[in-house]
Amino acid sequence: MPKFVIEREIPGAGSLSEAQLREVSRKSISVLRGMGPEIQWLHSYVTGDKVYCVYLAPDETSIHEHAKRVGIPANRVSAVRRLLDPTWAE
Repeated sequence: MPKFVIEREIPGAGSLSEAQLREVSRKSISVLRGMGPEIQWLHSYVTGDKVYCVYLAPDETSIHEHAKRVGIPANRVSAVRRLLDPTWAE
């Protein structure tokens, strides 16, 4: 299954409370369950004004449909070509 990194521009994302993050996470999971097992949220990184999410999905269209249903942006969706980590230096 292809892996995608999604950049979401959310002003003040880094200042969201745990309750707010939990609420959007629950909504996201609810929508994912309705879309079926083909799309999966792996994890996200929250920065000052952006959230970077990593998903498995059959295609970019599925990512955009999920974002639309949840009501969150998917400003940039990039397919992961390779994983690079420190073991490459060995």
